[in-house]
Amino acid sequence: MAEMQVAEKGGKGGKKRAKKLSTRVDLTPMVDLAFLLITFFMLTTTLAKPNIMPVVMPEKDVDEETAKATKESQVLTLMLGADDKVYYYEGISDAKLDSTDYSAEGLRKVILDKKDRVRQQFPDEEKEDEKTGEKKYYSKMSVIIKPTKDARYKNIVDAFDEMKITNVVSYVLLEISDKELEFIKNPAGGLDFSVEEQVQAAKQ
Repeated sequence: MAEMQVAEKGGKGGKKRAKKLSTRVDLTPMVDLAFLLITFFMLTTTLAKPNIMPVVMPEKDVDEETAKATKESQVLTLMLGADDKVYYYEGISDAKLDSTDYSAEGLRKVILDKKDRVRQQFPDEEKEDEKTGEKKYYSKMSVIIKPTKDARYKNIVDAFDEMKITNVVSYVLLEISDKELEFIKNPAGGLDFSVEEQVQAAKQ
C-alpha cells in the first residue's frame, strides 16, 4: 500500500508554508505475492526425470557352442582405456591392436568400416521390430565392450551411444581379461585368447 506523509513547517512571521507531501510504498504484499508464485511453480512444475539406458548383460548359462556361433570376422572388441582412449581389435586369433578416440571420425568410423566389411561377407539379417512390427535389416556384426579400471563411466555411456547411432544390434559389456591388459601394454606380443577363455569371461 502507498502512504502519504504530510510535513508541516512554519514559515517566518508565523506564516504557514505550503504542505510538502512525500510517498512511501509498502512492499510487503509484493513479497507475499512473490512467495506464493514460487510455491505455485514448485508444486506444479514437473521435475526432469533421469534418463535410463538399459544394459543387456550376457546370460549366465552361455556355453562354448553359443560362443562359436559368431564368426571371428564378425566380432569387434573395444577396450576402453584412460584419457578417453579406445583400444580395439578384430576377431581373436591373429588380432592386431589399434586405438582411437570417441569422436565421429574416431570410434564411429571404426564401427562403420567394420560394419561395411561384415556386410560384404555376410548379408544383413531380416528381423521384425518388436515395437512397430515392421521388418528391418540388421548387421550380423557383434561388438564386445570391455572397460579397463582407468576408464570413466562416461566412456561406457559414449560407447553405448555409438552402438545406437551406428545401429549395432548385437553388443555386450564384459570384463577385460589380464591377457588383454597385457596386449594393450605390449601390442607386439600378440593376443593369446582362446574361445574357452572368452566363454569363461562371459560367465563372470
